[in-house]
Amino acid sequence: MAEKRLVMTFATEGGTRVSISLNDPREDLTANEVETAMDGIIAANIFTTTGGNLVAKDSAQVVETETTVLYDGE
Repeated sequence: MAEKRLVMTFATEGGTRVSISLNDPREDLTANEVETAMDGIIAANIFTTTGGNLVAKDSAQVVETETTVLYDGE
């Protein structure tokens, strides 16, 4: 079974990086849509981190993970 998630990484005021992950992104999601969303997250200033506020976009990628069940307890 494969799972996908969108991982958006931001730079903080303190110089650290913080990632926000969203499960099951749309298949037709574009880079422009993701950048616009990231800009909105920064502008809304709704997340607080130990490194301070989010101040810049760092990166974004769709990560696909495949899980192989070897034993399920049944």
